[in-house]
Amino acid sequence: MHARRVNGVAVITGAGSGIGRASALGLSQAGWRVVLAGRRPEPLADLASSIGKSALARPTDVADSASVDGLFAETVERFGRVDLLFNNAGLSLPATRLDSLSDEDWDRLVEVNLSGAFRCLRAAFRVMRDQSPQGGRIINNGSISAHAPRLHSAAYTATKHAITGLTRSASLDGRELNIACGQIDIGNAATDMASGAVDGMLQADGSIRAEPVMNVDDVARAVVHMAELPLEANVQFMTIMATTMPFVGRG
Repeated sequence: MHARRVNGVAVITGAGSGIGRASALGLSQAGWRVVLAGRRPEPLADLASSIGKSALARPTDVADSASVDGLFAETVERFGRVDLLFNNAGLSLPATRLDSLSDEDWDRLVEVNLSGAFRCLRAAFRVMRDQSPQGGRIINNGSISAHAPRLHSAAYTATKHAITGLTRSASLDGRELNIACGQIDIGNAATDMASGAVDGMLQADGSIRAEPVMNVDDVARAVVHMAELPLEANVQFMTIMATTMPFVGRG
């Protein structure tokens, strides 16, 4: 049996709310030191204050390479290394049919959801490559949309399919550096981003129906499980979803 890395250092993007916040809390409770990255300083500072000295709040814009590089430099300066990146930051759009999708909205989603994830992954690779002991783990937040789209979600769905390709490529490139890379695909966690599920979501047939949701803390438990495996083991892809949401069936 290989011992799990104790008191590792985790960088969580999109940590100010939702899945990122819940995962940061879960990792902290499991003994990780956590670096909280996001665009809004106030919720990051509040979360860091509630966690204590094992947390660092670092406002970060994943759409800006200098901001991302600064995040990882400050993490190394504070904690000495990076053992985990939860690559979680992302945006969504209101339902928009493909022929009405603007260049600006398309570019904004690609810039954050795909290019932003790449920037964070690249920065993590560089730190994990050069630190001693070498290596670490990266968990990319995909989506149920990495498997099947919702109606009128072309930009979001395209970025999440692309995350799957990025995960696979990072898994291969990371082997020689002792870097493990996996992906978690989440469906209908009870967060602000998925709040419409309770009131009613647009279905494939054009109807609006309420959908089941799951507790976001259960997503955090899944992230912690993936994070705490020894680097000799990896959850390559995990799907966690509200059990009865419309995904595996028709309609």
